[in-house]
Amino acid sequence: MDTRFLAIAELDDVPSVAVVVDVMRAFTVAAWAFARGAEKIVLAESLDEALALKARHPGWVALKDGPPAPGFDAVNSPGMLRSVDLGGRTVVQKTTAGTVGALAVKEASLVLCAGFVVAEATARLLRIRAADQVTFVVTGEDGRADEDLACAQYIARRATEVDTDADAFLRRAGGSRAAAELAQGVRQGVHPDDVALCLELDRFPFAMVATLEDQLMVLRPSAVPSPND
Repeated sequence: MDTRFLAIAELDDVPSVAVVVDVMRAFTVAAWAFARGAEKIVLAESLDEALALKARHPGWVALKDGPPAPGFDAVNSPGMLRSVDLGGRTVVQKTTAGTVGALAVKEASLVLCAGFVVAEATARLLRIRAADQVTFVVTGEDGRADEDLACAQYIARRATEVDTDADAFLRRAGGSRAAAELAQGVRQGVHPDDVALCLELDRFPFAMVATLEDQLMVLRPSAVPSPND
């Protein structure tokens, strides 16, 4: 498998297969939303679009980075979201990096959104699809976020070497700037458990696939058969 690791700004073509990585916290939150029963997640281009979608669909749940804000129902925190009942609901998500990265590759034939919590399922799906070329989009800090790069490199390695150990990659993520800022309360809309939840390896058994539906980028969980199935 030929891999490349790019920042959002470095995307100069439409990749065939793209894995968009945002560990802290967009795609950890997305995975928790599905675990709490969400049917789908609409990735919004802007806060205004998120609010407009919410206005047209009052039953949808609007979620954003940072502190609570009028019109939004939730913040981008796995620690806060894990106690919310989202059974059958649609979530509209707008974040600083993760959703931007997914929208940047929306024309790709396969778009996966990932963090450590769905790493094995993501790697397994890449193996099943026999992807020859995969672009990993490192969303945080203009492509320099070590937690995202570590996760991307782990998934890439795991897709071809199933005995790859995650410990060193998780240590890098745990020592990242994002982890420190979350732990120290530098960022807003944070739960004390957020870092630990973002570093839970393979917490969920599904991958997350984003596709264009009626001009919206929609993320859904995708069950991935285990090797023993």
